Amino acid sequence: MPLTLNESFVIDGSWKPDLFKGKVVFITGGSGTICRVQAEAMVLLGANAALVGRDPVKMEETCSEICSLVKRKDACLPIANCDVRNYNDVEEAVHQTLKKYGRIDYVIAGAAGNFICDFMNLSPNAFKSVISIDLLGSFNTMKACTPALLKSKGAILFVSATFHYYGVPFQGPVGAAKAGIDALSNNIAVELAPFGIRSNCIAPGAIDDTEGFKRLSKPEMVQNVKKMIPLQRLGSKKDIAEATVFLFSPAASYINGHVLVVDGGMWHTGTLFTKELYPDELVKSGNKVISKL
Repeated sequence: MPLTLNESFVIDGSWKPDLFKGKVVFITGGSGTICRVQAEAMVLLGANAALVGRDPVKMEETCSEICSLVKRKDACLPIANCDVRNYNDVEEAVHQTLKKYGRIDYVIAGAAGNFICDFMNLSPNAFKSVISIDLLGSFNTMKACTPALLKSKGAILFVSATFHYYGVPFQGPVGAAKAGIDALSNNIAVELAPFGIRSNCIAPGAIDDTEGFKRLSKPEMVQNVKKMIPLQRLGSKKDIAEATVFLFSPAASYINGHVLVVDGGMWHTGTLFTKELYPDELVKSGNKVISKL
C-alpha cells in the first residue's frame, strides 16, 4: 500500500518538527488505511510506533514503509498474530512494545470490522463478530495499556463513527459497537483523568481511498456522496492524520471525553444508506427472509 504522507507533512504543515520526539504510540488495526496514516503522521513528527495486527506480511510491509519515511529502522515495530478479541494477545503486544521502546504515551484503538447487512438477514454470529472486534477489542486495548499510560500520563484515541447518531439502515452492528465505544471512552475520561490519562474518540466520515469507504460504497455513488457533504468533497486520509495529531498534541491538553467528528458535516444531512437504499432495498432484502418463514 503506498504511503499517504511524506516530509511535506512536517515542512509545510501546521505542526512543529519533533513534536512527539521520545514518545511512543501503540496502534491496533495498524495496517488498516485509517490507522496507518495515523501512524505515518506520528512517526513523521518524531514518535516511535508499535503497529498491532493479525497478518504478519502486512505488518512487516507497513512498518518497513513507515520507517522509510524517516530513515529510522527502529521507528516502527510490527506486532502480528494479535487478535484484539483475545486480551492475552493484546497484553503480549503491550509487553513487546515496552520491551522495545520502554514506554507507551499514546494509544489508538483502531481495530474494526464492518459490512452491509439489514437486521432481518443479520446472524447472531455476524453481530457478535463486529461487537467483539470493535467494542471488546477497544476495551482489551485500553485495559492492557492502562499501566503504561498511568506511568506516562498519556492519552487514548478510539476510532469511532457516526452511524449511531440516528437510525442508519444496514449498519446496526457497527452502530451498536461504536455507541459502546463512545460510552467507554467517556467512562475512561471520567475515571482515569484524575490519574493523568485523557480519553477521546475520532469519528471519520466518508474518507476517500480507504478500505471502509470502498466496502460501503459503489464507484457510481461517489458523486452523490459528495453532494450530501456540506463541504462538497470526500475527506482525505490527511484530514484524519491532522485530527489525530491535534488530539495527542499539547494543544488538546484540556480536551477529554470528546468525540471529534471528521466528516465535513455529513452526518447532519444523512447517510448514503438512507438516501440510496432505504426503503426499497431494505424491504426487498427483508421480504426474502419473510418468504422463508
